[in-house]
Amino acid sequence: MNTQIIRTRMAPSPTGEYHVGHIATLLKNYAFAKKHDGAFILRIEDTDQFRLVPGAVEKILSVIKAYGLDWDEGPEKGGPHEPYVQSQRLSRYKDYALKLVEDGAAYYCTCSPDRLSALREQQQKDKQPPKYDRHCVSKQSEIKKQIDAGEEYVIRLLVPDDEPVSFDDMIRGEITTPSASVDDQVLLKSDGFPTYHLAVVADDHEMEITHVLRGEEWISSTPKHVLLYRAFGWEPPVYGHIPVFLNPDGKGKMSKRKGTVSAQSFLDAGYLPEALLNFFMILGWTPQDQREMLTLHEYIQEFDPKDISPKSVVFDVKKLEWINGQYIRLLPSAELERRIHPFLPDDFPNDALHKILPLVADRLVTLRDIEEHTTFFYRSITIDPQLLTKKSTATEVTNQLAETKDVLSRIDDWTVEEIERHIRDLQEERSWHKRQYFMMLRVAITGKTATPPLFETMEVLGKEKVLSRLLIQSDALSV
Repeated sequence: MNTQIIRTRMAPSPTGEYHVGHIATLLKNYAFAKKHDGAFILRIEDTDQFRLVPGAVEKILSVIKAYGLDWDEGPEKGGPHEPYVQSQRLSRYKDYALKLVEDGAAYYCTCSPDRLSALREQQQKDKQPPKYDRHCVSKQSEIKKQIDAGEEYVIRLLVPDDEPVSFDDMIRGEITTPSASVDDQVLLKSDGFPTYHLAVVADDHEMEITHVLRGEEWISSTPKHVLLYRAFGWEPPVYGHIPVFLNPDGKGKMSKRKGTVSAQSFLDAGYLPEALLNFFMILGWTPQDQREMLTLHEYIQEFDPKDISPKSVVFDVKKLEWINGQYIRLLPSAELERRIHPFLPDDFPNDALHKILPLVADRLVTLRDIEEHTTFFYRSITIDPQLLTKKSTATEVTNQLAETKDVLSRIDDWTVEEIERHIRDLQEERSWHKRQYFMMLRVAITGKTATPPLFETMEVLGKEKVLSRLLIQSDALSV
């Protein structure tokens, strides 16, 4: 019986905004761990000191929580493998690198940047893949003296010659790479910081990570990691490499050049976090019954990384909009009011929100759409006279506006029922063309041809505003 405790992780780098692809990958690691009663670990990989962005760590933690996800061990929570920030673990990495040198699995290198640049240029001219030429391997005694004298150095992995490097990918099956194509990668930089490759292997081992689900862009790095595990004599985790999102037009990897990709930007645009998670769930994976709407709990119960398609999937914004609209309509009224408050324009009549929102909720694709669908309730409207007189004449419309105003002005109980009764009675008495009349009335009152139900809209607008707009349009046509 397998009693292994599943431990997954996500290890963001605080070098900028957190990508929606990162959240989608985090979701999969989170769900896989939770399904098996395991642990999900969050680790901050900040060894690339040149690209660090101040405040990025706090933003990453905040956006993960905003999406309704969390971690079992990591920043703010601690755990048995503290610290969970790589820059606070530097002494460990150096010790590991030195141990590999001692074991003959790594070596010191003092090649200058100029020499390495010249080597790369020559390899490009010769149409050879860029790879370190092991200039320093045979000079270790001499190099150690140079290091003792204060010369800067790096530590490189000594990749075995002619050895197949294989791993079984959960999504793609067995992947094998000849060791001859793997460079003698730098493990420890001259500033004492580890490279990503050393740090990620050391941390995953120490934190007992059993499964790593990450983007397919890391496939080329995995042989390096497998070789490091071999050099240390450790058991590597199980890897699964997830396809990238393609731009909505299907051309190329989703990137900033084709639009916004930050996870926070989608929340700022009015997408619900639970709708976004649902969207990420079904990109490249579907449950057995093929349904498209899943809760996080349902996803955790059904998700299996082996069922992820190895093909890249288009980030279908239309599908996201549809899902988001469905989730908006599932929200209870009070919850929808709470969620939509940050998106209300400054001049929105908050005291009327409980009346206006039910009229437009079914039309919302995102929460930010609230302004587009409600401005005629609280701002002046501008009307194209041609819309008013469409399928009629200016004379007839002027008469319709005047008579409608007269009838509505006599209503004492300004309710949907009374408004509708008076308007319908007038239309039938005058035998006005129903479609023409009601569209004209909608345009005169709202300035739009598509609005919430007409009579409910008139009730919320109020008697004074409705009568005023009818008069203004009537006067405009009479000029």
